Amino acid sequence: MKLSPEHLVIAPILIPLIAGALQLFLDDRGRKLKASLSILSTVALLAVSVLLLRLTHTDNEATGGRIAVYLLGNWPPPFAINLVLDRLSAMMLVLTATLALSALIFSLGRWHKAGVHFHTLFLLLLMGLNGAFLTGDLFNLFVFFEVMLAASYGLVLHGSGLLRIKAGLHYIAINLVASLLFLVGVALIYGVTGTLNMADLAIRISQISEANHMMLESGAAILSVAFLIKAGMWPLSFWLPATYAAAPAPSAAIFAIMSKVGIYVLLRLALLFFGNDPDFPDSPGAQILLYGGLATIGFGTVGVLASQTLGRFAGFSVLISSGTLLTSIGLVQTEVTAGALFYLVSSTLAISALFMLIELVERGQNMAASVLAVTMEAFGYQDEEMEDEEIVGVAIPRTIAVLGTCFAACAILLIGLPPLSGFVAKFVILSALFSPDITSQMDIIPATSWWFMALLILSGLATLIAMSRSGIHTFWVLPVDTMLPRVLFIEILPIAALLCATLVLTIQAGPVMRFMEATATSLHTPQPYIEGVMNAPRAAPPQSIEVAE
Repeated sequence: MKLSPEHLVIAPILIPLIAGALQLFLDDRGRKLKASLSILSTVALLAVSVLLLRLTHTDNEATGGRIAVYLLGNWPPPFAINLVLDRLSAMMLVLTATLALSALIFSLGRWHKAGVHFHTLFLLLLMGLNGAFLTGDLFNLFVFFEVMLAASYGLVLHGSGLLRIKAGLHYIAINLVASLLFLVGVALIYGVTGTLNMADLAIRISQISEANHMMLESGAAILSVAFLIKAGMWPLSFWLPATYAAAPAPSAAIFAIMSKVGIYVLLRLALLFFGNDPDFPDSPGAQILLYGGLATIGFGTVGVLASQTLGRFAGFSVLISSGTLLTSIGLVQTEVTAGALFYLVSSTLAISALFMLIELVERGQNMAASVLAVTMEAFGYQDEEMEDEEIVGVAIPRTIAVLGTCFAACAILLIGLPPLSGFVAKFVILSALFSPDITSQMDIIPATSWWFMALLILSGLATLIAMSRSGIHTFWVLPVDTMLPRVLFIEILPIAALLCATLVLTIQAGPVMRFMEATATSLHTPQPYIEGVMNAPRAAPPQSIEVAE
């Protein structure tokens, strides 16, 4: 029997599911075996994700790439539980696998030993993420959403600690509310339309009677609130900075993609359901995304300036990233969406690397000891008998130089300075806002475009001030020989790899932007996606074998 390429679509879900289930039968004391299984499965996941990304390139580029549909149970659409692969979902799969491999390698230094079932929870989180990016119906989106959240609860609390438990309990409570809203919204939409298949919903929404419009809009609004909580839009984002700052470094590194799940779903559903509606840019939904995104950028900017620790700074940087993406979605412009997709990849890589880097930078620091050292220096007292601290790993030569270089690279990416990909992403977005093709269709440039540009620049300036302040306090204030952290090569390697990935994005900005433009075009013209799902062929039944009597 010939295996169709569509069968590969389910692999990003099966690989972490099987590997995570197998780990439950292994003794948690055999961490080397568990770590090896996790690394192998994540490498396989990355390889499969790259193959699926290549699969979307097989058709004519003008059509938006290939749409691959996997029908579970071989039921016909829209009754089938289907998985749908297109450019956007394939890009998110590759990004998730890249972050997962980096965070997993980083955790081998010490974090995977800090509690039980770390590898199982990590793999189940990947299963939920990949399923959310691939699913083609709302109910299974809810299922994968819950799998992802259930695993994230354990990862937030991994390693214990009072601050971590407090932030984790807040995180669990907020997301339980979001899950309830998700379920209520799905129920209302199903009650009105009679389907949860996304492509089928895109067809039936335009056919809803006026009497049912209120129920449909209520369901869509409740569903949107659930996704906006996960995306971190102000004022629903109060939980995010504290939770991400308290989470263990490898967990926070993979959580950088979790906030993008809400962004992904909002982008997917908004353009799939209303992409062909010329009045959608002026609709209340688009305006909420636009002004809510602008408010989120402003809130994140203030938070970045007010942050006294690097962990909270990174959490507020996530909000700036989310606000930029939400505003771009609300503008409903193909060119802006293309730049936002480039920004999504660049900012997620940079923030993930920053979360891991913060743990290494702060490893040897003790706030009470720092205050005592400053006091002793002020009184001219020096204690030559220093007690040896517990060594986590072998010191890398020029450790501070390496960490400082990585810190500077993260700063350049998040600020948006040339020459790295953060500058390219913001430049593309601003160029699209004020391009002649767009402004020629309007009498004046909209005020929202000027506000967006101003907030992007101000958020970059705030990030510059905050990271300069943190860098001075971290690398310059105290003598280097008293603050040299002990790190393993296996911990610095994934950080360098993610930063190198942003360098590749910069060097290959032309081909990458062509891919993003084609992806944005396919999102704003959803008809090929709808037809690809609704006309997906069923697999041929196996040929019967005749047995001679």
